[in-house]
Amino acid sequence: MTRRKRSIMLILLLLIGLFIAGLWLLSSLNLSFAQRAMSEQRQQQIADTFHSNLDRINAHHFLMEQNTGALARLGELFARQKQISGRDNLTELERSVSTTLRGLHDVHGGGILFHPGIYRSTDIGIYGYRNNTATHTTYREIGFENKDWYRRLQPPTAPDHADTLYHWTAAYYKPQFDNVVISVSTPLHDSNGEVIGMAATDWQADEVIRLVSRVRITPGTFSFLLDRENRNLSSLAEAADVQQAQQLMEAITALQLPQQSPVQQLPATLASRYPASPMQNHTLLVGEAAYALFYAPTAAGMIFGIGIPQAEIDAVLAPMRASNFRIVAIIVSILLVLSGLILYMVANTLKQLNSLYTDALTGLPNRERLLLDLQQDVPLTLILLNIDAFKEINDFYGSQCGDHVIRELATGLRQHVLETPSWEAVRVYHMPGDEMALLFPDSPGQQVLEQRLKNLRAFIKGLTIRWQEEQVPLQATLGLAATVQPDGSSLPGEQLLPSANIALKLARVNKLNYLIHDPAHRMREAYEQNLLWANRLRTALEQNRIVPWFQPIMNLHTNRIDKFECLVRMLDDDGSPISPTHFLPVARKIRLYRQITRRMVDQCVDRFTDTDLQFSLNLSCDDLLDSELSSYILQRLQNPALARRVIFEILESEGIENYQAVRQFIDKAKALGCRIAIDDFGTGYSNFEHLLRLDVDLIKIDGSLIRQLDSDADARAVTQGIVRFAQELGMQTVAEFVHNEAVLQQVRALGIDFAQGARIGMPAPELPAGLCLDDAQR
Repeated sequence: MTRRKRSIMLILLLLIGLFIAGLWLLSSLNLSFAQRAMSEQRQQQIADTFHSNLDRINAHHFLMEQNTGALARLGELFARQKQISGRDNLTELERSVSTTLRGLHDVHGGGILFHPGIYRSTDIGIYGYRNNTATHTTYREIGFENKDWYRRLQPPTAPDHADTLYHWTAAYYKPQFDNVVISVSTPLHDSNGEVIGMAATDWQADEVIRLVSRVRITPGTFSFLLDRENRNLSSLAEAADVQQAQQLMEAITALQLPQQSPVQQLPATLASRYPASPMQNHTLLVGEAAYALFYAPTAAGMIFGIGIPQAEIDAVLAPMRASNFRIVAIIVSILLVLSGLILYMVANTLKQLNSLYTDALTGLPNRERLLLDLQQDVPLTLILLNIDAFKEINDFYGSQCGDHVIRELATGLRQHVLETPSWEAVRVYHMPGDEMALLFPDSPGQQVLEQRLKNLRAFIKGLTIRWQEEQVPLQATLGLAATVQPDGSSLPGEQLLPSANIALKLARVNKLNYLIHDPAHRMREAYEQNLLWANRLRTALEQNRIVPWFQPIMNLHTNRIDKFECLVRMLDDDGSPISPTHFLPVARKIRLYRQITRRMVDQCVDRFTDTDLQFSLNLSCDDLLDSELSSYILQRLQNPALARRVIFEILESEGIENYQAVRQFIDKAKALGCRIAIDDFGTGYSNFEHLLRLDVDLIKIDGSLIRQLDSDADARAVTQGIVRFAQELGMQTVAEFVHNEAVLQQVRALGIDFAQGARIGMPAPELPAGLCLDDAQR
């Protein structure tokens, strides 16, 4: 048992450990999934913000190009006018450029530049810019073809730029503005499509920085714009921490983002969301700080990007991790506490498991242990020992003495088993009450079995048990069952206990000291038959197949049928009636007798309520002593007209012992107008005592006397005495079992008042139509 307990505890600990590990794994997977979902949501948020700002920058690029295109159209217009009129109109052109520039948004400067020979023999241009007072200043440019800023405005000559309409420069310093600018230029064409100059607009670096600084995702987020030459215009230029901002800008520039392939692609869901300009990302390390960079090319060929501190991205996940850890910690703590309690309870349960299979009074294995041991698929022999008259021992000496007797018997049996040769492996059990059991691990022949029973019988007879200086007499009845039965058939181990119990009961019925279970006794078949009838009876009650049949009783003075005896019948499945001798004994055993009586009372009362006929109901002493049932019967007879027609037949053959309770019912019934009859009169020893003490109205003479009136003089003499005795007491008499005409004549001759039997009419489910007997019938 100890080894089994250790194994169970080890398995429980293993299960608890696996459960906690599984919980931790499940929590980790759940956290991982939640983090991944949150991360994807965060990336989606960043992507949406990024692309909205990228779209804003591209819109600004488009506006700048449109502004440049407007200047170009102005220049082409004036060039055509000069060609047509041949007149130099620079003053008007200068005024038009100034007016156009004032109407262009987000343009710091711009102008129209003509090649030599278009307006004059040399190159010439009209350029304007907005100063700090927001007024536009216009001036003329001459000899600019070899200047640095002009070369920057020229588009590349590479084949892949041949069809480029607008050219965006890298950031460069422009002395006229004393500032860094990014310019966008477009060529001017004459009517033949020849390039005659260009138009350009300038975007000041401060305005670029303000444009990209509008990105807001986290407090530490910064944005940047890299031109074609990897020059960085960033919101970091406005940062308070100049040193850190400088380090970040240098780190971004060092990445050479315009020239390199993406280091890490975003998830396909985000890439597919913005197919025109897919966002790319890169991890940037500056000192101990990590930044997530997200960037994409603009419509002007520059790189727009944002940087977000990784710590701020992860900050939204930190509370989730902390919360998950707290939840897991709390659950694990609760589980550990519960596991401790479970282990403690299991340990106590295992500790008490022995007591579940041990009888507390004797310390012997109990019935549950025996049932487990009988499940073995090996030859076994079981002996049940039941103490005779144990109730009397308890009643006379007290329950403490009864317990003492059982303990002494248990101790003696254990000692006897140990001292008897070849009985070492026999186990002794204490069954409920005053029964003991002995289980032998074999199934020998009949002779050995009888020798074992005789051995036990002799041991019990010689056992001395004393209580308060008095010797308690002890006798026992034994029942034995073996897996190999006397007829050679095999009996399963599970059937040994009920079979030994059958043998024990049969030994008591036959007043034997012991009995070996034998299929020839057919006791089991009788039990099975009782079980079958019990099931049939329950089904019949459920299906309302317990019904009354009515046997006519003839008034011999009027030759009329004026009363009926109500007899119970059970209808079979096919409607065939079944005699009560088959099911009433079983009904008493399984406590359905009361229910049958109620059914009979209800049906008979309902049947005779609307008639003038008298009817009799059979009641046993058990019915009368059942206070609930007797009260119910009297309650159904509160109608005086109905109660006066009811006769209660008390079955004398069952014996009447509690006269006080029976008489109490009789007095209440007679107060309602009912009459009382003694049934089966003449078969018991106390007949006349019943008549004197129970205030009887009718005597039903037993059929064992009536059926012999035509052939037995003694029967006639006894019946005549009963009739005279009844007449002297003012009682009426009824003859039962009047089965032929000869018996009927004798009944008339003896002066009996009523007759019933086959000659008068057999029981039937319905009341007969004719209720008198004419002379021909007699």
